[in-house]
Amino acid sequence: MNFLAHAWLAGPLATDRIGGVAGDFVKGIIVPPPPGLDPALAAGVMLHRRIDSFADGHPAFLRSRARVSGARRRVGGIMIDMFYDHFLARHWERFGPQTLEAFTGETYTMIEARLGDLPSAFTPVFERMAEHDWLCSYRELDGVALALDRMAEFRLRRPNPLAGSGEELRRDYAGFEADFMAFMPDAAAFAAAHRKARTAAAS
Repeated sequence: MNFLAHAWLAGPLATDRIGGVAGDFVKGIIVPPPPGLDPALAAGVMLHRRIDSFADGHPAFLRSRARVSGARRRVGGIMIDMFYDHFLARHWERFGPQTLEAFTGETYTMIEARLGDLPSAFTPVFERMAEHDWLCSYRELDGVALALDRMAEFRLRRPNPLAGSGEELRRDYAGFEADFMAFMPDAAAFAAAHRKARTAAAS
């Protein structure tokens, strides 16, 4: 999952949402939480990791990966994460009680308040995210294509076939959309069950 899906699946708790968005920037073992990482933020990162593991084995997510061309198969997971953020943004009214703009603004505010508690590598990414409103930009197909092109150039360290991969979404839009619709309710139920079990264990 990418930033928007992780933010939404994290639920209403600020530390879960922050950990969801910043989760890929927190490396290593987090149980027990490493020095300097708030246990509540560590719990949000753990939820992020559990959601990623759930996605990797879900039949609909696997169907989406199989739709990716052979030339881009090794970056297929990154592509599907971005495609699913696009569909979440496009169909937001089915999932979010707030408008997308209200949700993303709230998310940026939550993260900014705890930015000093997160790995420093996340700071410049978040600053660009908030400045250019990445989370809302995923609603447009061109926004997703641009984000994938940026990732190909700036986030991946070695030569990769990610640039231009937005065209694969255009070519099989309905298929990827159907996979997303099958996946997201299951992912939401999984995340909610994890949060509930965690709360019960802590009480």
